[in-house]
Amino acid sequence: MLLEYFQMIDRIVSADINAGTIVARSTVPEKSPVFEGHFPGMPLVPGVLLIETMAQASGMLLLGINDCTAMPFLMMVDSAKLRGFVAPNAVLDIEAQLEHEGSGFAVTKAKIASGGKPIASAQLKFRTMSFDDNELAPLVKRRAEEVGLFAAIAGQAAERS
Repeated sequence: MLLEYFQMIDRIVSADINAGTIVARSTVPEKSPVFEGHFPGMPLVPGVLLIETMAQASGMLLLGINDCTAMPFLMMVDSAKLRGFVAPNAVLDIEAQLEHEGSGFAVTKAKIASGGKPIASAQLKFRTMSFDDNELAPLVKRRAEEVGLFAAIAGQAAERS
């Protein structure tokens, strides 16, 4: 996890495209410039970055579902709940589940836990736009590869055969 670069997902643990679910994991860095201001002497991950973490996990799920043909852009956050604080070195387990996808829009429910305790949850709404309409495809596909999205999908497919 590189907070200052908005790289919130370290790796995809599992992805089941048919079931519309994904599990990701991240470890909060011990030090980050983000902690210099949030808060001096009591470093905590800002809630907005926890929401971004859920959005990125959901985005990876959507990339897997649409076979990397469309970029998911976060459009709305509903029912967000922040239930606990996240300090440096915390290991975050992030889950996202597809609720709806179609006509260029998608809805997911996502949650974060740490040490088995609920940290955050939200319903997230996305606009999906064809990679033909933007130049993000190579960057997004490279990041998906780095965190293991394609390997997780292939692993799930192999388990089913």
